[in-house]
Amino acid sequence: MGDVIVIGAGIAGIQAALDIAGHGIPVHLVEREPSIGGHMAQLDKTFPTNDCSMCILSPKMVDVARHPLITVHTCAEVEKIEGEVGNFTVIIRQHPRYVDPKLCTGCGDCIEICPVEVYNRFDAGIGVRKAIYKPHAQAVPDIVIKDAEHCIECGLCYDACGPGAILRKEEEETITITAASIVITTGYTVFDARSKEQYGHLILPDVVTSLELERMINASGPTGGKIKRLSNGAVPKSIIFVQCVGSRDMSIDRPYCSCVCCMQAIKNAILIKEKQPETEITLCYMDIRAYGKGYEEYYERAKALGVRFLRGMPSDILADRNGLILQVENSENSEVQILRPDLVVLSLGIGPSDKAAEIASACGIPLEKTGFFKPLHDAMDTVATLRPGIYVAGTTTAPRDIPDSVASGGSAAMRAYMDAVRTRSA
Repeated sequence: MGDVIVIGAGIAGIQAALDIAGHGIPVHLVEREPSIGGHMAQLDKTFPTNDCSMCILSPKMVDVARHPLITVHTCAEVEKIEGEVGNFTVIIRQHPRYVDPKLCTGCGDCIEICPVEVYNRFDAGIGVRKAIYKPHAQAVPDIVIKDAEHCIECGLCYDACGPGAILRKEEEETITITAASIVITTGYTVFDARSKEQYGHLILPDVVTSLELERMINASGPTGGKIKRLSNGAVPKSIIFVQCVGSRDMSIDRPYCSCVCCMQAIKNAILIKEKQPETEITLCYMDIRAYGKGYEEYYERAKALGVRFLRGMPSDILADRNGLILQVENSENSEVQILRPDLVVLSLGIGPSDKAAEIASACGIPLEKTGFFKPLHDAMDTVATLRPGIYVAGTTTAPRDIPDSVASGGSAAMRAYMDAVRTRSA
């Protein structure tokens, strides 16, 4: 009684857990992935400072793992929530990892010997992973997980594991926790570019998404930080960014701005220009939304580096024997331009988590038409919900950048903390 449960361990959930535990309240941090960290762990740099993303995130992940009042449940999902503020009963389904977390040292010997390679979702499909793996080098907890779906049970990993941590069988479990309040920070889902067929993603190899580019730029990514054309491995001499793919688009029922896409594209354009000044970069946009502190200056910095901003959106991306070709009308002067880039980057919008409806149903709170969680009030109270004791933060209610997500996580944490204090003093 008096504990707090945080559902989702991205940057907002991590911040909420640290803030609550820092005030002496036990926290259960529930994450469905094998590692905490969320989408921020996939990024190379953050805007507008170009600070290393993991240099900010990794210390917080370690603090969570080491905090005596935080219990981390990875590979776990909330199945049912009952009760009321001060006395919630939460049932968590713990999925098998097929690894004993008390014995595994994270050495990676089993990964090296595994013969199976499959699609790596963390690398956005640019790279591959083994059937037994760690999501990334700085994963927390620093242990492996066996992918039972793709494992061929060759037995090599069992022989390679000195401590004998790898399990042949493991069953799902259910955990029941009593809590005073709940914070939901389930994050977002990146738009599936295949829904915009005119852009040819996964059909034209040199059309990549913003997340795929992030993994290419990242020095720890599958290409070692080198940007390459997927068709032939060559370094692109010209790159075009196409904005608002999956945002501000009534044809696919996504009328909202995704908040981060403009600045992410500008950030990556700057990073490319700093490494390869000779690369021609054009950013096709509807409107540049540089709304935050230092963002307008960041935009001007990109222009000073030679990034070209073209106000217009291509209707289709096609290919001929000479490569990619697209047609854009510059809406500022009505001039139609034919562009032939080596690489096209689709700046993807972000939407609600694919588990949002399921979690909202379990919590008994409503969603907006867009699929995001509905807060109590869009302006005056953005973290409370219609159900007292349950709070929402980060990108659960709307697209947000990292600083805003951290701020909302801290706000929700303090509301949950007060509920826990009242419960303990009752």
